[in-house]
Amino acid sequence: MAEEKGSKLDQLKGNAKETIGNAVGNEKLEKEGIQDKAAGKAKEYVEKGSDKANESIDNLSDRFKK
Repeated sequence: MAEEKGSKLDQLKGNAKETIGNAVGNEKLEKEGIQDKAAGKAKEYVEKGSDKANESIDNLSDRFKK
């Protein structure tokens, strides 16, 4: 769960950087924000995939125990 908060935080920071960069005309900051948001999204998808994989493994394990 802590990783999930980290990925959301990365997305929020990225959004803030992008917005501020856009507002002040700082293209570098804006691009950093876009990259941070993308990295946060990627982490989120990996975490969700990992959770699904662990859930599937648990389900299979439970079937073999029966």
